[in-house]
Amino acid sequence: MELKLFRNRKRGKLKGLTAKTRATISRLWLLVTLFMVVFSIVKLILFVHTWKHEVSNPKDHPHHGTSLHPKSEYNSNGYLMISTNGGLNQMRAGICDMVAIARYMNATLVVPKFDRTSLWKDQSEFEDVFDVDYFINSLKDEVRIIKELPLQFYKKMKDDVKKEYCISFPPGSWSTMEFYHKRVLPLMKKHEVLNFTKSDFRLANNELPIQVQKLRCRVNYDAMRFVSPINKLGEKIVDLLRQRGPILALHLRYEKDILAFTGCNEGVTPHEALYLQKMRDNISWWKNKHPNSTAERLAGSCPLTPEETALILKALNIHPNTQIYVAAGDTYGGDRRLAILQEAFPNLVRKENLLPSTEFLAFKNHSTQMAAVDYIVSVSSDIFFPTYGGNMAHVVEGHRRYMGFQKTIKPNRKLLVKLIDKYRRGALSWQEFAILVKECHKNRVGNPAKRVVIPGKPKEEEYFWSNPQECL
Repeated sequence: MELKLFRNRKRGKLKGLTAKTRATISRLWLLVTLFMVVFSIVKLILFVHTWKHEVSNPKDHPHHGTSLHPKSEYNSNGYLMISTNGGLNQMRAGICDMVAIARYMNATLVVPKFDRTSLWKDQSEFEDVFDVDYFINSLKDEVRIIKELPLQFYKKMKDDVKKEYCISFPPGSWSTMEFYHKRVLPLMKKHEVLNFTKSDFRLANNELPIQVQKLRCRVNYDAMRFVSPINKLGEKIVDLLRQRGPILALHLRYEKDILAFTGCNEGVTPHEALYLQKMRDNISWWKNKHPNSTAERLAGSCPLTPEETALILKALNIHPNTQIYVAAGDTYGGDRRLAILQEAFPNLVRKENLLPSTEFLAFKNHSTQMAAVDYIVSVSSDIFFPTYGGNMAHVVEGHRRYMGFQKTIKPNRKLLVKLIDKYRRGALSWQEFAILVKECHKNRVGNPAKRVVIPGKPKEEEYFWSNPQECL
């Protein structure tokens, strides 16, 4: 009652004011409102700026350096040694998974050994590519990591005829944490040292605790920091390209190793096809592969050719003056196969064309280190376009999502080769072809999306590292 009476009196006083006074009050109220609107806009701009800074600099996140879950009590259950396999990005993803596995089993992780027996014959070790001290220290609140197994264990293993102290085996592919808890942890407690002989795809994409998924991301996007010489070279190339305009990083995977592996002969000469078959015959785990090139291509299992890539980029309205950085090894067939792509996009460049050869002397014969430079440019580019869905394509796509859903055009190869064949036969006009290409890629640009899950078929579902949605 008293409140109502107070309001009535207040209204009465306002009615008693002159028109001039009421106008002055209205202007003051307008100024206050305007000030509040401007203040809110400034706060929004500062928030967006801070968010972008945190996304591109994970180490500056407010939770950087803190445990994702309660700190591990290190009464270590044993030592875990890792023999990685594959190229840079296959090893990178595998190492991230191994850290999460070691954390889960309360194991002491020995810095993983790089694959030095693969097709590329690169003798680089972990510390030649990644900052090993930062790797160890940045994760010390989660998992204990050491550079070498203690000397006494090497002596034990040397004299261990009965294999009591160390056993080596590849853990099951696409395994859940239940597998490591029930099958692997008891072995570690019994033998003290385990050596995993493979590291790729040893964790499931889905059905893992959220803490495990977030730890995988923390390792990949923070702890796996490239050594200074690689970082500096990568940043130098990015700066040089930025001065010339927008950058499209093209992962042109039309290389002899992937063509031999997939059995894809589209566009190669008979002599080149014979060479690829000899490559398959000389590699023990490929020699029984006798794929049908045409069937593989129509199934979308082949990398796009340089000529197909030129058509697709033009159909997607990529400007002819865009800086196209080839983030890959040597194109099979050399300049002959790049001619049409170069004609369509004159600013087609490789790292070797941008800088003097002296800049690359330290990385000569080290394909893993050169791949790391390509990784930096690919993550930093305005657009990333992979022509094949390999490990680099997956890991870079996921990294770009993590950095704020930067544009990654993920070509639908199965549909594209059919459209290309129709266009070449004259069944589609250029305009029709271009419209269909754009239409089938409007939702394949690295945009926010739920990871595709196919129960019981981990190889066919979307890879965790392509879309680490738990961390975005």
